[in-house]
Amino acid sequence: MARYQVVLAYDGTDFYGFQRQQRGTRERTVQGVTEAALRQLGWQGRAILFAGRTDTGVHASGQVIAFDLDWAHPLDALGAALNAYLPLDVAVQSVQEANPDFHPRYDALARCYRFRIFCRAARDPLRERYAWRVWPAVDPGRLQQAALALVGEHDFAAFGTPPRAGGVTIRKVYRAGWRSDQDDLTFEIIANAFLYRMVRRLVRFQVAIGQAEIDVADVGDFLRSGSPAPPTGLAPAQGLTLVEVIYRREQFDSLVIDSL
Repeated sequence: MARYQVVLAYDGTDFYGFQRQQRGTRERTVQGVTEAALRQLGWQGRAILFAGRTDTGVHASGQVIAFDLDWAHPLDALGAALNAYLPLDVAVQSVQEANPDFHPRYDALARCYRFRIFCRAARDPLRERYAWRVWPAVDPGRLQQAALALVGEHDFAAFGTPPRAGGVTIRKVYRAGWRSDQDDLTFEIIANAFLYRMVRRLVRFQVAIGQAEIDVADVGDFLRSGSPAPPTGLAPAQGLTLVEVIYRREQFDSLVIDSL
């Protein structure tokens, strides 16, 4: 018996989020289809371990899971076997053997999310599966100013809720910024951890700033006040992707140095 660390990619469009629901419910989840594939390989565990829950409609290119399994074949054969049983909207990207006590969530040093938007008046069905169409167009300069204000250790209570009631809402953001390519814009944020729906609230708030509905200085005001969430709401789920979970100390150290 060995513990395996697996990186998963999935299109979240047709999933009711990552985490398996309570018994008796039939919602399709990434955890559910992954565990079903593992059972085809003789896995007898109760539940896989995972780095984080993603909401309904949210995608991933770097979700990390772990499980214990008796496997007498090469690592690449395990990945191929899992992919043979997984549906087309989920795929194993890599497999490695991990320490027996490895936990994808608690051992993570940082996580990286990306959110894509594009600015266009008319609908674009092909792009809107993986991005949020925004109109009126945003000012990229205002977006970048807002993102830079997020870097550092802050109380993000205004932008999300902790995993457990009464939990700490302070998080440390190592990097945050926007990249633009014509009408496509991508927000990337790397932090030690995230509150529930924090990234989607931050994106919606920044878009309001980019459309000059809110002043850039309001970012700092909300971070300092810890007041209730701003009235801008949530950005749509389909624009969000969990890109990477960082475990290697050297990679994490370079992030910290870059953020100073």
